[in-house]
Amino acid sequence: MSDDHTPVADEEPEDRPDPDLNPASMPPRGDLGPMLDEPPGPINWNLLTADDAEAAWLELNQWVNWLRATYGLPASVIPPMWHRHPELHWELSALHTHWLCAYDPQQNGSAPIGWHRDFADARQRLRDWVAACGTRLDRDRPTRQTVWPGEDDAEPIEDTPITDRDEDFVAFVIADVERRRQTEEDFYASLDPDTGEIT
Repeated sequence: MSDDHTPVADEEPEDRPDPDLNPASMPPRGDLGPMLDEPPGPINWNLLTADDAEAAWLELNQWVNWLRATYGLPASVIPPMWHRHPELHWELSALHTHWLCAYDPQQNGSAPIGWHRDFADARQRLRDWVAACGTRLDRDRPTRQTVWPGEDDAEPIEDTPITDRDEDFVAFVIADVERRRQTEEDFYASLDPDTGEIT
């Protein structure tokens, strides 16, 4: 006589997947992180708190690295110092959000081809931004600003050699997070402790 347990009709084998399992509750897959419960909304970088900005920078950086490697993009489309150029990080952030929405498991099956169509447009805009700002594979410079009549003259623009891109990204994010944190602290310090109004 065998010790094997034969499941009765109402019993599910332990290794059978739960048909009601929500894919969004599963552990992260690969380098792209977990699937989301719902497609994300756009990110307004001007309004992020220090903690939200840190998470958003790290996630965007991870995705941009995946994007450039997956599609073999040259530095004329995504340069190493994209994070130091707002015109590039806003464009890449929008493209990332669009990608997350297009590949959401509840999205229409034709959404990925729509993303690729928009990706072609975004690549051309990225080329234009990179050409205009002058950042390159081995050197970077701040984006030129047009001085309007009555404004102070712009500081001279100089190229900075790129020696360690990842180290620069970490330093950039730390500085951005600290700036945001200081702004938050200054705001809370300006509140009346009794009324909560700005003094």
